[in-house]
Amino acid sequence: MIGQTISHYRIIEKLGAGGMGEVFRAEDLRLHRQVAVKVLPDIFAGDPERLARFEREAKLLASLNHQNIAAIYGLEEAEGKRFLAMELAEGETLAQCIKRGPLPVDEALEVCRQIAEGLEAAHDKSIVHRDLKPSNIKLTPEGKVKILDFGLARAFLDKSPVEFIADSPTITAEMTQPGVILGTAAYMSPEQAKGKQVDKRADIWAFGCILFECLTGKAAFPGETITEVLAAVLKAEPEWDALPKDLSANVRTILLRCLRKDRNLRYRDIGDAWLEIEALVAHPPEAVIAPWRPVLVWLVACTAVALLTGIIVDRLLIRHSPPTPSAPTITATIKVEPGYSLDGMRRAIEFLWPTRTAMALSSGLSH
Repeated sequence: MIGQTISHYRIIEKLGAGGMGEVFRAEDLRLHRQVAVKVLPDIFAGDPERLARFEREAKLLASLNHQNIAAIYGLEEAEGKRFLAMELAEGETLAQCIKRGPLPVDEALEVCRQIAEGLEAAHDKSIVHRDLKPSNIKLTPEGKVKILDFGLARAFLDKSPVEFIADSPTITAEMTQPGVILGTAAYMSPEQAKGKQVDKRADIWAFGCILFECLTGKAAFPGETITEVLAAVLKAEPEWDALPKDLSANVRTILLRCLRKDRNLRYRDIGDAWLEIEALVAHPPEAVIAPWRPVLVWLVACTAVALLTGIIVDRLLIRHSPPTPSAPTITATIKVEPGYSLDGMRRAIEFLWPTRTAMALSSGLSH
C-alpha cells in the first residue's frame, strides 16, 4: 500500500502490524498533516454487527480529548477497506525503551504519572483500555506520553456480562480464533484470566505491571509460555527484590495496591495512584525528607550546646566554690578543784604525742 491513496490519505510508510490491523504513516491531503492510518482486518467486511459495534466504540473514543491519549479522527471506508485515522504519535514505544534497561526512578514515575492521568480521563467516561501494555504507549521526543489503541480492544469483543479468557484483549492476526492471546497475558489481571467481568480495575492492575517493569526492566509476571505467565498472574508474586534498593516506600506501596490479586483491595480509582505519583514527582523522596534535615541538625546542635554549657558551668562552680572547711577545733575546759593535780594526764600525752601540740596541751593543763 506504500504510495497508494485511500480516501484522502496518501500512505507513506508502514509503522507496524498487530492483531488489530496494520498501521501506516499517511498524509491527510485535505488538512495537510501526517496521521496514523490503521487498516482493520477483513473480518469487519463480513460482520455487520461487529462493524456497527466498533463504529459506536470509535465514536465514543473520538469524544476523548486528552493530551496523553492518541486521538481518533475518524472511522472511514474506501476501496473495500475499513480504517481508522488517528493522531500520529512520534517517538518510540515504552517497550522499546525498557528493552535498553530499567528507567531511572524519576523518569519511570514521570512516565507512569502521565499514563495514570490519561487512564483517569478515560475511566471518567467509563472507557476501559483492557489491553494496556508498554507496546501500546508512545514516548514522544517532547517527553509526552501517548496511550495508543485506547478502548479499541473492547470494540472487537461482545458486550456480554461475563468475558471469557477466549475473548482476550489482543485479537489474533487472522481474527478467526479469538481464543489466542498474543503478548498480553503478562498484563492481564487475575479476574480477566479467570474469565470474570472486567472493569477499570483491570487497567489499574496493568498499570502496576507497567510501573514494575519500568523500575526493574523485567516483567512483573514472566514465563516462557502463556500458561506459565497466567499461572504466575494467578498465584505468584512479582520479584520484589528486583526493585531498586533505595526505592521510596511510597512507590512500593503504590505497586502493592495496584497488584493486589483481589481487585477489591486495589485502588478504587487510578486517580488515587495519580495523586500519589504526582506528589512524588513534584517532591522526590530526597526533597520530601529534606525539610526535616535542618530540624535534625538544629536538635543535634542544641544538644551539643547544652552538654558543653553544662560542662562549663560545672567547671566554674568547682573553681569558685568556697574551700572545704577544715576539721573543727574542739576546745575543752576542765575545771580542777584546788588540791588536785593532772600531772598523770600530762605525762601520758607527752608519751603518746611528743609534739608541740601535745606540749602546748600539757603546758595548758599544767596551768
